[in-house]
Amino acid sequence: MFLDNRQVAMDNVLEALADSLDYFQDNLERLNPSLRDTLKPHYEARATSLRQLQELARTHLDLLPRDADVERDDYMWLWSRLKSFVGNDSLVLINELLEQERVLMQALSTLFTHPLPDPIEPVTEECWKGCRSLIRELYRLQKQHQKR
Repeated sequence: MFLDNRQVAMDNVLEALADSLDYFQDNLERLNPSLRDTLKPHYEARATSLRQLQELARTHLDLLPRDADVERDDYMWLWSRLKSFVGNDSLVLINELLEQERVLMQALSTLFTHPLPDPIEPVTEECWKGCRSLIRELYRLQKQHQKR
């Protein structure tokens, strides 16, 4: 079954949300405790939003969950580890997390160009706000780690 443009846009948002959560979880051991504690509430809220959007997409857009791209996840993890050998590990992680937020913002922007069922609107708006909040926090952390 082919997806329409709105379903594709929602699928891209769900994928970006899931990728960011997976990356955060895969790299928890690389984060120092204070950085982990600072970021964890953002990702816990994101996990809740992802579950809500998956259910809403299934109900209102007839969109079934898709399998994760395991090879891409492995590549991203390995690439990040390699970059950490030549740079500050925390700063590399922060920059990677920022890049994922840019991908998510782009996916959300595309989704917002389509009419959405009323129950989906507030959840996507919360994702947008959460993404903006996390970007502000990551920039703050980035500046802290650059001073070191």
